Amino acid sequence: MAELTIQTREEGKVSIIDLNGYLDAHTAPQLEDVFNKLIKESKFNIVVNLTELQYISSAGLGVFVANVEKIRENDGDIKFTNFSESVYNIFDLLGFPLLFEFFKDEKEAIAKFNEQGKN
Repeated sequence: MAELTIQTREEGKVSIIDLNGYLDAHTAPQLEDVFNKLIKESKFNIVVNLTELQYISSAGLGVFVANVEKIRENDGDIKFTNFSESVYNIFDLLGFPLLFEFFKDEKEAIAKFNEQGKN
């Protein structure tokens, strides 16, 4: 079975989630736990770094959709960075670029939070 490792780190008042491996129905609960913890800690400015993500399924995408409303209600957001073309194509196919911001570089996403005064 494919694995997923998740690491979180802080850059100022922005929480960064690093995903490595396969985000699917079997591993999505791990990511859900991370979001629950961040929300409980009132950390609503979230950057998801997809550098090492090799695959994402609809179940994985559902974790972001399930949490973005609560995060935005608290003046935060989820921004995606460092994605491969194949992973971005899955997001694009399902219309995610209309709902979320995507950045080539993590620093750009963090700067966007700083510009918006959301940190």
